Amino acid sequence: MGLRGRVSLIVGWITLFLMGTDLFVVSPLLPFISEAYNVSSAMTGWMVTVFAVTYAIAAPFFGWASDNNGRGIFITFGLILFTFSNALTAFSPSFAWLIISRILAGLSVAAITPLIYAIISDIAPSNRRGTWLSIVVSGHLTALWAGAPLGTLLELILGWRSVFVVMAIIGTILAVVNFKTWKSVPESDLTRNSLEGNLLRILGSVSVTTIWAISMYALYIYLGAALYSENKFSSSEIALAVTFYGIGAVLGSLISGQFTDRFGERKISKATLIFLSLILVCLGIFFSSGDWIYFFLLIWALAGYAGFTSYQARLTVEYPKERGIVMAWNNTALYIGITIGSMIGGYVISNWGYPFLPYVCSIAAIISFVLSTQKVQETKKESAFPADR
Repeated sequence: MGLRGRVSLIVGWITLFLMGTDLFVVSPLLPFISEAYNVSSAMTGWMVTVFAVTYAIAAPFFGWASDNNGRGIFITFGLILFTFSNALTAFSPSFAWLIISRILAGLSVAAITPLIYAIISDIAPSNRRGTWLSIVVSGHLTALWAGAPLGTLLELILGWRSVFVVMAIIGTILAVVNFKTWKSVPESDLTRNSLEGNLLRILGSVSVTTIWAISMYALYIYLGAALYSENKFSSSEIALAVTFYGIGAVLGSLISGQFTDRFGERKISKATLIFLSLILVCLGIFFSSGDWIYFFLLIWALAGYAGFTSYQARLTVEYPKERGIVMAWNNTALYIGITIGSMIGGYVISNWGYPFLPYVCSIAAIISFVLSTQKVQETKKESAFPADR
């Protein structure tokens, strides 16, 4: 890997770490925000909802636009908007302005996250695409167990508004860094293509991610409550369990990149989905087995996010001329899956209780595997950085 490749990966990793922190840090800050604006917890929850809905709607537009006009300009625009939206979150004079700030934040992240995945796929050597993608994905996942806790710690020291001020400052720096980094990617390295009737085929492919997200988040969203209810875990034990999950997610992403490059995107994405369905059954059996739960949470996340990373690599190979729009739709599919997963998880808990959740998630993983067997015509792999092979 040449110097140019290393710089691209570092910039991509840090940028996605910041995007992940913005996503994951809001939830633990909601009680303080609720108190500051004198609104209910349910109302502050709309901060997360409007962010997710805006992201899901806007991401495909930015993906399409980047396929036709280049990715770097939209990433830079997204970071400028990210800076403004986080500054507005920090200093919103009312709760209505706070909601507007999170809508803008969702719009900004929609212009950044999927396009980072796409541009890394554009510039990666074909025999290292899985590894490169796994590295930048790990930046987003690291925010789950490192970025969010750091933000919470900052809240304890300086208050919740300081978290968004710091993210705005870092966003400003990254806007400049990203502009300089991606400006060096030659225009000819970016694919240009309209959808040419491929939209339905793309939606069919990303539906795998929607069902995968259900298999992960129908349980993860209620994990803390389940551990408290079934295992009588304390808050510190729940935090430790989430840490094991987060470490497993990062390890799964990084390991899958190596295996994907060695054995192929299709084989690894299918194998990990099968393994995910099996580990979820084991998780259901051993959920109340004391300290063993930490091990199974780590393996569950490892298998799950290994599958997500390898499937993203598979999509970039199978849709080489529409990487921007495919990565964007895949991220939209992810958010749709998270939303449906939360609804399914709530229904299962209400009717059958927490112990049934892992088994329902296992069924979703099996369905995701079946959908992943659909075939897409593959195109010869190309590299934008042949010198880095």
